[in-house]
Amino acid sequence: MAKNIKKKFKPKEEKDIAKEELKNLEDLPLVGGLFKGLGKFVELVEKVEEAGGEIKRKGEIKGKEGVRGIYGFSIRTGIGEKPRIQTFGNIKTVKEKEKPEFKITETREPIVDVFDEKNYILVVAELPGVLEESIKLDLKGDILILEAGDEKRKYAKEILLPAKVEFGDKEVSFKNGILEIKLKKI
Repeated sequence: MAKNIKKKFKPKEEKDIAKEELKNLEDLPLVGGLFKGLGKFVELVEKVEEAGGEIKRKGEIKGKEGVRGIYGFSIRTGIGEKPRIQTFGNIKTVKEKEKPEFKITETREPIVDVFDEKNYILVVAELPGVLEESIKLDLKGDILILEAGDEKRKYAKEILLPAKVEFGDKEVSFKNGILEIKLKKI
């Protein structure tokens, strides 16, 4: 019977150890050392997978003529699930072969989560600093197109939906920079 108790609590111990190791991986270079930190990044993903939860890293760089570059990523997983890695910001890859090149754009890519529920798809997007009136939604096939912003902040993202939806039958709410869209499945 004591053996069963040890087995029952082993995942919690592994989760605690993984969470402690996550605290030791706080310094993850992104821009300037974008590719130098790849080994640490892979290690970070493995630790998030073991611990369950979410890790977010973000930063800012100054580009030419005072343009700000916003960059970051989010790694989210449940215990034993595959990690979901999502990048966000306004730094885009222009050239990937040989030597990578990056470009800072005015338009940022927001953090977006998509949940496939029983009767609907729930899309949650972080759009800080924009007004609800500036949000535009469109559907092309199974891709939801999200655009929002003004001259200060602009967001845009194409979101692949996991199921066919009825675009006319949607519920949209926007509060404190968080946009929630419920799309009824067909």
